[in-house]
Amino acid sequence: QVQLVESGGGLVQAGGSLRLSCAASGRTSSDYVMAWHRQRPGLERELIAAVYTASSKYYADSVKGRVTISRDLAKNTAYLQMNSLQPEDTAVYYCAAKRRGEQRYTYWGQGTQVTVSS
Repeated sequence: QVQLVESGGGLVQAGGSLRLSCAASGRTSSDYVMAWHRQRPGLERELIAAVYTASSKYYADSVKGRVTISRDLAKNTAYLQMNSLQPEDTAVYYCAAKRRGEQRYTYWGQGTQVTVSS
């Protein structure tokens, strides 16, 4: 069983930055893909970034160039550095994990709210 706990959300002004953290406990390793999703008001949850290996990462077009996903295997923690935040980035951000090769993300955190004011 894997437990994920997000932190780092909050209120920030447009143009500001935040770094989200996702601490994983349980049986996680480099065999797991770590990802960040978000759910904006009135919209479905969407995948915005995923880290497969140190050199293999995915970014959604909506955040590409503004966010960086990283992972510290020693700390069992994933991060999402978000820069140039805009009001449309306001959402609940969720950390998720799955075993490499699985289609769906199996493990989810509780979510952390990010609010960007204009």
